[in-house]
Amino acid sequence: MPFQSQWKVDIPDAHLATLIFKSPTHALSTTHRCFSDAARPDTHYLTTSEFRLWSQRFAAGLRKSGIKNGDRILFYSGNNILFPVVYMGIIMAGAVFTAANPAYIARELAYQLKDSGATYLICAEANLPTAIEGAKLAGLGTNNVFVFNDAVFQLGGTYASPRSPFPPTKGYRYWGELLASVEEGTQFCWEELSTPILSNRTLALNYSSGTTGVPKGVEVSHKNIIANILQYNHLFFLDPGYKPKLARAKWLCFLPMYHAMAQNMFVGIAMMRQVPVYIMEKYEFVKFLQAIETFRITDLTMVPPVVVSMAKRPEVKHHDLGSVETIFCGAAPLGREVCEEAEALWPDRRVNIKQGWGMTETTSIVTAWHPLDKSDSACVGELVPNCEAKVMAEDEVTELGPNERGELWVKGPNVMKGYWRNPNATKETLMADGWLRTGDVAFMDNNRKWFIVDRKKELIKVKGNQVAPAELEALLLEHPAVSDVAVTGIPFEGDERPRAYVVLKQGMTASAEDITSFINARVSRIKRVSGGVVFLDEIPKNPSGKILRNVLRQRAQEEARVEMERAKL
Repeated sequence: MPFQSQWKVDIPDAHLATLIFKSPTHALSTTHRCFSDAARPDTHYLTTSEFRLWSQRFAAGLRKSGIKNGDRILFYSGNNILFPVVYMGIIMAGAVFTAANPAYIARELAYQLKDSGATYLICAEANLPTAIEGAKLAGLGTNNVFVFNDAVFQLGGTYASPRSPFPPTKGYRYWGELLASVEEGTQFCWEELSTPILSNRTLALNYSSGTTGVPKGVEVSHKNIIANILQYNHLFFLDPGYKPKLARAKWLCFLPMYHAMAQNMFVGIAMMRQVPVYIMEKYEFVKFLQAIETFRITDLTMVPPVVVSMAKRPEVKHHDLGSVETIFCGAAPLGREVCEEAEALWPDRRVNIKQGWGMTETTSIVTAWHPLDKSDSACVGELVPNCEAKVMAEDEVTELGPNERGELWVKGPNVMKGYWRNPNATKETLMADGWLRTGDVAFMDNNRKWFIVDRKKELIKVKGNQVAPAELEALLLEHPAVSDVAVTGIPFEGDERPRAYVVLKQGMTASAEDITSFINARVSRIKRVSGGVVFLDEIPKNPSGKILRNVLRQRAQEEARVEMERAKL
């Protein structure tokens, strides 16, 4: 029998905006600052009422421009005080939100534009050259490319015509054109999605490599997002002392908002709890520490490399982190030893770092923690409400019991609809009965707690981002001297780096630097072969020709251990 969560919550059929704002006209706070720019908090902030109105204005403007239900709009930007407005406005308009990593190069952006079939590309001003090149490669007309910045916020958003005093945008359209007037925004009503069929409407395409291959658009619905928000928040409200904690709560968003985890955590979950969120334009460690100290941040949502920095870097000792009460870490596994080093920053050990687990394919979170439980291991908590899981043996038929290791399969209302326009990939990952094959190897102990111990899937996790070996391998094979190649992750300071194992063509030569330069020029920074290049006589494969990735991972781990020992000498 599958293992089931000990909790259940009611999940309504609704539009996400209805969950958060109740209705287009419901009285909202005009003083509570839901989002503040961490660099300019006194002048750049949104109250709850302002957030809804800005989103309504954007939604009304999108509809006026011709956007229809189901149209995809791609947002290509880093964090910004108006990022939540773009996100919420798109879905209020009935369109589908998809966001691209602002570090993408033109080729990567073009792939997502073409695959999603985006009608509009809204790109940050700094990304415009790449956006134009990517749009051209994807066949998207420049009239459908809009330049994004927060100048509309500084001017009060009073856009009336192309003659309005916005900064020059090098001849391209400005996204302020898509903002309707305050009056039109006030009158705009999003469509209610009050039936199971309507609430299953696609809200977002969050791109993921799944368990293998090139990035695929993960279709998540309004019901998926609402479920995950309520699942995670339910655990928080199990704490009998939640009211005073909520009254002093302040969150810091330094994680990239193009990622599903940040969207869920800092827009949906924070809004439901009415927790003020300070948004950092980009993560810089010292500025991160300064923000915690300045704004008296109480709760941190982290990824492993940031926890490692807190544990290792000397700058931490120069900042007052006394306001921090909880740390939740996800996106990749983190050793308990590093957690304990970071926890030592608080002499009374009152901050306990807890890990969770989830996937883009599960909207975000699958396992988390009862607030009164304490983590003293690499455990990732227990199943959130309404989720069930089973551990499958190699035959993919036999269900294993507690303390037995196998592939983790999960099921619940937060599991994706499927991969966008990719039925074959969907069929490989999502069973007809709703079970999702995660590609992670896990077990559950006798206390219902889960441990992720390995992965069958091929993905490399770099600073919380997914890197697909298959994509890098295909590019490396374009090098004239490369005969065969395999890429895997090598451990590095609590994170991973891609390492390429290369077989050269007979009679040809190339240095590691040649190979590294070749691939690094063709991918964004997180996908670079920063773990180095190793030359082999042959790539380990099974009789059918499939790369033995477990063999390579074990080799990479041993090489990392040896390299670390050498560095100590």
